[in-house]
Amino acid sequence: MQNRKLSTSMEDYLETIFILQNEGKSARSKDISEKLSVKKSSVTNALQLLSEGGYINYNKYSEVTLTDKGMKYAREVYKRHETIKEFFEHVLQVDSELAEENACKIEHVIDKKVFDKLSCFLEFIMQSDITCVNIEKFRQVCEEN
Repeated sequence: MQNRKLSTSMEDYLETIFILQNEGKSARSKDISEKLSVKKSSVTNALQLLSEGGYINYNKYSEVTLTDKGMKYAREVYKRHETIKEFFEHVLQVDSELAEENACKIEHVIDKKVFDKLSCFLEFIMQSDITCVNIEKFRQVCEEN
């Protein structure tokens, strides 16, 4: 698993561990299982693979923690997710639940160059004043279509 892109599923595990840790919660197999709605046996298998790849510190009966390598990877996945979700919600006016659902799918397949452009565009739009970019006009046009 080292030096190559992780599967969608493995990225979801890393992101979940990252989120749990950032919420100040422990990332135990049970917590991960509940958050992802998967069987504990699936979590165990995934954690073993991530541990072998050097992404996490894992012992069967203790809290899971991200290694530096895992933290870097998880942050990237989380950033893609949050940026895409924010774009859907704040620019395209997609409701939160649908934005979340689609961001979760797209975060795994979006090309880095495309993501970088999307991120730059989102930042530009969010920082622009109304006379420069008429985001309200854009939203009205979208609603009409």
